[in-house]
Parts: sequence; structure tokens; C-alpha cells
Amino acid sequence: MLVAVEIEAIIEDLGYAPVGIAPDLDSAMALADPTIDLALVDLNLRDGLTGPEIGRRLSERKTTVLFITANPALLGDGIAGTVVVHAKPTTEKEVERAVDYALRVRRGEPATPPAGLRAFA
Repeated sequence: MLVAVEIEAIIEDLGYAPVGIAPDLDSAMALADPTIDLALVDLNLRDGLTGPEIGRRLSERKTTVLFITANPALLGDGIAGTVVVHAKPTTEKEVERAVDYALRVRRGEPATPPAGLRAFA
């Protein structure tokens, strides 16, 4: 939870408006809204390995998904509709670059993934 709070503060410092922190699948889906551009999702939440399901559901709703996780290998070749995975631990600058990249991809702009990011097709 401390990492989530720190990342939320970074997102706010970048000028974005986070909708909240979801500790589990139900909370994530309660926060889901069609106007959300980007969701930062971990794989293991308090209800287990539910991050991939959250990512799948959000991408079906046209929300771009950026996984930030200590276990990136669990994603294999990715989940349809997700953009990238970034391994934890991470720095403020790495979060900024990952968010910038994911939003550029969402807008259809040319973008090269920054170091440390694994982009999915």
C-alpha cells in the first residue's frame, strides 16, 4: 500500500488526477470509469493474483493499462489491450517516463519505450 500511495503522489505531481487506489479486484472495478485514460496495475493484490484480470477488464473498457509489478514474468507475452510492464522497485523518473510512454501510445503518437519498460504489441 505504501508503494501505491507513493506512486499516486508522483502521478499527482505530474499534473494528473488519480481516481484512487484499489487494493483488490472489486475495488478496482468500482473505480473503473470509461473516462479513465490510464490505469497503473500491480499483479498481486490483497485478494491474490488478480492484477491480470483487472488489466483484462479495464482494457476491454478501452482503458490503457500500465502494469507496475515486482513479478513481470507472470505476464508472459502480455494481456490484450495492455501497453507495457515496468518492474518494481521504480523511481519517480521511471514512473514519469512509463506514464508518458503509455499515454503517447494511447493517443497513437510515435513513441519508443524507455529503458526498463517492456512494451506489448
